[in-house]
Amino acid sequence: MDIRPILSALRRHKTAASLIVLEIALSCAILCNAVFLIRTRIELMDRPTGLAENEVVRLQMNKTAAVEGAAALTETDLAALRALPGVKAASASNSIPLGIMGRSLDITLTPEQSPLFEAAYYVGDEQVVDAMGLNLVAGRRFTPSELIDWETLEAPDSEVAIPAAIISRAMAEKLFPGQDPLGKSFLAWGDAPITIVGIVEHLAQAHGHNDPAVYDYSVLLPIKGSFPNYILRAQDPAQRAELLARAVETLHRIDPNRVILRQETVEEMRDAYYEKDREMAWLLAIVCIALLVVTAMGIVGLASFWVQQRTRQIGIRRALGATRGQILRYFQTENFLLASIGIVVGMLLAYAINQLLIGMYELPRLPLTYLPVGAAMLWLLGQLAVLAPARRAAAIPPAVATRSV
Repeated sequence: MDIRPILSALRRHKTAASLIVLEIALSCAILCNAVFLIRTRIELMDRPTGLAENEVVRLQMNKTAAVEGAAALTETDLAALRALPGVKAASASNSIPLGIMGRSLDITLTPEQSPLFEAAYYVGDEQVVDAMGLNLVAGRRFTPSELIDWETLEAPDSEVAIPAAIISRAMAEKLFPGQDPLGKSFLAWGDAPITIVGIVEHLAQAHGHNDPAVYDYSVLLPIKGSFPNYILRAQDPAQRAELLARAVETLHRIDPNRVILRQETVEEMRDAYYEKDREMAWLLAIVCIALLVVTAMGIVGLASFWVQQRTRQIGIRRALGATRGQILRYFQTENFLLASIGIVVGMLLAYAINQLLIGMYELPRLPLTYLPVGAAMLWLLGQLAVLAPARRAAAIPPAVATRSV
């Protein structure tokens, strides 16, 4: 098709053509970045924690390790909880992945070395690996002889060293790339080396929500004491609600005055942890849909207006022998040209907006693959939106078209 008549017609309607180009450009720029952000949020929400999420429940207590007799009460609690029917394993820990509140340690390999990174640390006794449902891919669990009392470790002038640690595979690969980390050591708690005795597939940080780079850098230490989280693993995932109820009843029977802040499954913790990300993803999806609808309506409105304005021109072309298909292709080609210009401008805008977001919010760089995907969507949208007005134009009989002028 000769596009010179199309270009000539567009030059006579510069304002309208510029508006539709600008609308498509803005839609392309916003759409590419919004889809990328939605994908980023979904990937965040799908990250593994390492926990057996459909089996583990958590009870968060209002207590601290500093209270006298608290450690002995914890031992009594754990003995009672482990005796409950349906409990596969139970342990007390300072925190839990998805628990939001947690602590971290600076990790080094030598005393002179600057911290390589921060790793979240969790503590627990010999059952903590099984209570969390962690997948031990190398090494072993803690032995009773390796357990340290928290009170002893935190005592003034304490010289107690932590003898062992189980770390995540991501942390092991960061510390000892391409090597077997078992038996090697690192520094994290004073100057005494901590020997790696086990590797778990994943162990997410409790507070690594905004830093994906260190999300899976975590270490598990063999420390027992009075910690606020009781972690229970159910033998039957379907019985978790009943297990929580029995655990609460048991703990209140041991100490009627205790305060239980939370009692929840890990799946409920995940829902709460990613609530804002989920809302953001939905909001961006709604914005994308609204943007596409507005853009489509703009194209339909402009095409309809131009069909009305060119009724005489269409009639003359039909009288000179133009077929309906040629009229249809005329408007589709015209829309394709406008959309192409808008998409090129939109790609540049998309890149600029992404650079702005990187500088302001430390977001990742927009992959170039999103640009052709956004372009294809807008080209398809443009062709679909212009189809109805173009078909109406093609259906106008020559006699009617020329008589209407």
